[in-house]
Amino acid sequence: MAKVTVRYWAAAKAAAGVAEEPYEAATLAEALDTVRGRHPGELTRVLLRCSFLVDGDPVGKRPHETVRLADGGTVEVLPPFAGG
Repeated sequence: MAKVTVRYWAAAKAAAGVAEEPYEAATLAEALDTVRGRHPGELTRVLLRCSFLVDGDPVGKRPHETVRLADGGTVEVLPPFAGG
């Protein structure tokens, strides 16, 4: 398991109630499952619309279970932003 920091932006930050928090997970899918367990409700709904960066690289359409996390890495949770 990798120790990573999950950073929330905009609506995700508001729904989580924190800007960032640590998680342990091997893949992005595992990290997001844990996020949903820790923050049921609004954040779970916001995550459906989010895109993700893992260590600065866009995840895009890749299945989240195939995106490996590195120890000390960062997952950025990016909701859609208004104004382009």
